[in-house]
Amino acid sequence: MDKPLATVRGEIALIVVILINSFSVVLMLYAGSGISAISSVPYAFSLVLPFLTLGTWTYIFHGLLVLTLMILRKRFVPQYLFSFVVGFLFSEMIDVYEGWINVLPQTIPLRVVYFVASYLIMSFGIALSNRCKLPIIPTDLFPRELSDITKIRYQRVKIPFDISCLCVTAVMTYCFLGHITGLGIGTVLAAFTMGKAISIMGHFLDKHFVFVSFLEKETKSHISVPKWIPVGKKN
Repeated sequence: MDKPLATVRGEIALIVVILINSFSVVLMLYAGSGISAISSVPYAFSLVLPFLTLGTWTYIFHGLLVLTLMILRKRFVPQYLFSFVVGFLFSEMIDVYEGWINVLPQTIPLRVVYFVASYLIMSFGIALSNRCKLPIIPTDLFPRELSDITKIRYQRVKIPFDISCLCVTAVMTYCFLGHITGLGIGTVLAAFTMGKAISIMGHFLDKHFVFVSFLEKETKSHISVPKWIPVGKKN
């Protein structure tokens, strides 16, 4: 007999996602191995146009992603606006973490630890957000919804999306600053492998937990999802 799945409130999961994913973005940048792919574009804008903070540029980037999804859907999707609000909270937390991250010591061994920790935290956070059954951060929402629109597996959408972000960042910083900045070996490694890491952590969550939220009735089945979350696209 299979062991019953533990029930987790999606609201709590989403709060955890906002807190840990925003921290992982800042920690990866602090590690000196480059910023995460999903935050590289707003980071480039914060360097080229520094009159706005990284958090603010992240919020603007989120808005563009949400707008793009609505254009691809060819209709207004109210749930995407909730995702926009979640993205705002995520952006604000980035600025909060940036305000104190410098207190952490920086040595070469510790930078390696920071990168590995940020990579694992971010992968887990994205896998968790895809299962919380609530509107999620736009940078996590975009590849998941694009996968549903195009009917292409999530992993095959996530990796090209991350690589596209890196290309935009490289072009922007090189053209306006005269050199490529913000991108490092860690950024490239994460872009090419994080899709798989998210999938692995997602399968782990599916085996042990079922997520419920106020947007749907509690159920023993972990397959039931809100209408805007495509079944089978949770990874």
